[in-house]
Amino acid sequence: METSEAGRHIRYAVDERPPTPLAFGLGLQLALLTIAGIVLTPSIVIRAAGEGDPYLSWAAFAAVAVSGATTIVQAVRVGRFGAGYILLMGTSGAFIAVSIVAIAEGGPALLATLVVVSSLFQFLLAARLSWVRRIFTPTVAGTVIMLIAVTVMPIVFDMLAQVPEDVHQLASPLSAFATMAVIVCIALTTTGVWRLWAPVIGVIVGSLISWAFGIYDGERVAQAAWIGFPQGGWPGLDLSFGSAFWALLPGFVIVTFVGAIETVGDSMAIQNVSWRSRRAVDYRAVEGAIAADGLGNLLSGLFGTIPNTTYSTSISVTELTGVASRRVGVAVGLIFLVMALQPKSLAAILAIPGPVVAAYVVILLSMLFVVGMRMVVQDGLDYRKAVVVGVSFWIGVGFQNGAIYPEFFAEFAGGMFQNGMTAGGASAILLTAILEAAKPRRRRIEIAFDNSALGPVSEFVAGFAKGSGLSPVMAQRLDAVGEEVLLSLLGKQEGAASEGRPRRLRVSVSREDGGAVLEFVVASKEEMNLEDRISRLGEHTTGTSLEHEASLRLLRHLASSVHHQQYHDTEVVTVRVKAPEQS
Repeated sequence: METSEAGRHIRYAVDERPPTPLAFGLGLQLALLTIAGIVLTPSIVIRAAGEGDPYLSWAAFAAVAVSGATTIVQAVRVGRFGAGYILLMGTSGAFIAVSIVAIAEGGPALLATLVVVSSLFQFLLAARLSWVRRIFTPTVAGTVIMLIAVTVMPIVFDMLAQVPEDVHQLASPLSAFATMAVIVCIALTTTGVWRLWAPVIGVIVGSLISWAFGIYDGERVAQAAWIGFPQGGWPGLDLSFGSAFWALLPGFVIVTFVGAIETVGDSMAIQNVSWRSRRAVDYRAVEGAIAADGLGNLLSGLFGTIPNTTYSTSISVTELTGVASRRVGVAVGLIFLVMALQPKSLAAILAIPGPVVAAYVVILLSMLFVVGMRMVVQDGLDYRKAVVVGVSFWIGVGFQNGAIYPEFFAEFAGGMFQNGMTAGGASAILLTAILEAAKPRRRRIEIAFDNSALGPVSEFVAGFAKGSGLSPVMAQRLDAVGEEVLLSLLGKQEGAASEGRPRRLRVSVSREDGGAVLEFVVASKEEMNLEDRISRLGEHTTGTSLEHEASLRLLRHLASSVHHQQYHDTEVVTVRVKAPEQS
């Protein structure tokens, strides 16, 4: 059985139940390490836009409360909302530029309206993700994941200098070094329980050293109330739909889609590190993650705060600790909800000095970069995808560092392309769309999905092989692959038909690099992923499974790759078949 590198260290998989103290301990760890970002993002936006403390107080409260509710939804998966994995939700840095412009142009009410309307596009994407499956690929998602590190790292490095001017010059470097050294040493040299608590131990050690130097803001904690509501009130919605709304809406929609790509990448990556053995990506979980992200944006707009998105921190912490149980996600959400009403808790977290937080985040982002890189490689990195990844990545780096025509892009669309993730993500989408459009034209056939489909599919594939000038051996190979995929998909069709749910099948085929690509699209049905079934050959080889396993073994032998994407409404099996070598 194939085992991923990450999966070898999983202590509690996503569907397992760790002890409650451990679940809440890790939940508290994740909450402590992300709450500052959730609160600081609206602080940056609101202060830059010239708004006062009353609205900032409300926006911070609303951001934490919405993040808590949607984090729980992501973990428990309510209907079609939620991924069913640990995916933390929090305020989105990608919206900083456009949000500042919105508040400056029309106040908090205009921002709220723009966030609500743009969230509707995310619901549409979640419902029809299968339509854009060739664009929102693991290659694009992995590129965006890598660019998250590029985008956030400059902010993290700036935090190293966030100390009072009159403190000892060694306060910052010693606090940061101690935090990083403890985490890295524990992670590299230990296993079991010690590795689970490495981040918390590192942050505590760093905070103690910073307290000794006098840079931990204890006075802020002492002055904060234990329980309280925000100083400000709900800003309302601007339903006038004036010129400012229509001018800013395209920018909000674009950033919403780029944020959705981040969510796609995060939801793929968390699946990659949440199981002991490698599994095919469950695109129903990806759709659920996007829908929950849209719900978070909708609630953010209705509550009048900054839009949110999935936080990649949960991926890095899952990789680091080996605990992927969704109980941890529920714990984080509950802790967020409690923190929203406890100003003293927020103050205690926000009092952790910047150098300590920066040291820990550097480790998380470094691991996250590798997760994104691994996603790109596992998707199959040919020279075309290499161009997409390389060009998009460096465009993102260039925009993030203000090196690409800053005099023009600083003002274009509210300055949203100054964000490396936005610019690089948009580039990856565009280049992938161009790559898809440049592929050879596909031939298609649509028929009823039942046993009678075998004959028409065989004739269709034979006609394609003849018209494309393929060799007889290649034609036979394509015919055999088509038959085995169809038989595998038809496994439980009789039960679906008897329930009055007949399905349609669309088969397409095209040339690719001397070989061919077959794609089977059919209405979705709950059953095990074909890609996973092929990867687990040999685990169960007795009884009635022998005949079907022989079919899967033949398919694995004939095809160079098999990918089975399962959505809520559609199943897509893509099979690549290389031409046989000439003897």
